[in-house]
Amino acid sequence: MTEVLTMGRVGVDIYPLQVGVSLREVETFGKYLGGSATNVAVAAARLGRRSAVITRTGADPFGAFVHDALRSYGVDDRYVSEVEGLPTPVTFCEIRPPDDFPLYFYRLPKAPDLEIYPEELDLAAIRDAGLFWATVTGLSQEPSRGAHFAAWDARGRAPLTVLDLDYRPMFWPSARAAGEWVRKALEHVTVAVGNLDECEVATGTRDPHEAARALLDMGVELAVVKQGPGGVLGMTAGENVVVPPVPVEVVNGLGAGDAFGGALCDGLLAGRGLTDILRHANAAGAIVAGRLACAPAMPTAEEVEAVLSGEAHA
Repeated sequence: MTEVLTMGRVGVDIYPLQVGVSLREVETFGKYLGGSATNVAVAAARLGRRSAVITRTGADPFGAFVHDALRSYGVDDRYVSEVEGLPTPVTFCEIRPPDDFPLYFYRLPKAPDLEIYPEELDLAAIRDAGLFWATVTGLSQEPSRGAHFAAWDARGRAPLTVLDLDYRPMFWPSARAAGEWVRKALEHVTVAVGNLDECEVATGTRDPHEAARALLDMGVELAVVKQGPGGVLGMTAGENVVVPPVPVEVVNGLGAGDAFGGALCDGLLAGRGLTDILRHANAAGAIVAGRLACAPAMPTAEEVEAVLSGEAHA
């Protein structure tokens, strides 16, 4: 059985090897596996979980690279298929630590990962997965939107059905439009996780406690609100936990949320207490924030434990 099954964005990250320099001046780049849902599957696999991703690529060399990379990280690629006529997306970023990492998405005329059709899904695999993780980006266009709701119908709000609030303004006509679909999606999931901006799109408030309570009122059993330097808030009907961040010298903050997500999946599947889950997720995110790439930077369980024990720096 697949323990962590994710669904959504995939692509190739083209990251500059010069830090603090505009793309106009960068001369050399590194090529890495990317896409939030894909990175979460990689992060979970690095922590020892059997993971797979549902997504689509172009029928091109970058699409072949996606398969190669997934296999190298131990992620099952059986649910990754090609779309003729659409290129595998690439994403460029500029690296300006500690907190400026502008992204440039090349997903035109349309990203293949938005061409997931409901009738092509392995609904039994989605139903039986220990944890199913989807993102808001997948709701931005059809047929992907319909496929997500078909997947949730198959799950039937089973425990550990997670929505990553992963709101990217460039994929939506407006925050209002995104919020409407997010609120419909929240009726089908048991866990919601997002940063303050993303929680505001979903709930209309940036106050972390108010946002978490609103998410619970919408039907989720666990709301996780990432607050940056304010740490992370986890709230259930009976618990309200705030865990401080792990200090880190930031190199590239872009993959930290996906590392957090992979560790969150691992902790939920392990049945850990909420404080322990969030501590491990924070540590995983901090480790990746201190590294250049996303997928290749995902930490092992041993690396996370070393940070938590004080034996290593993030």
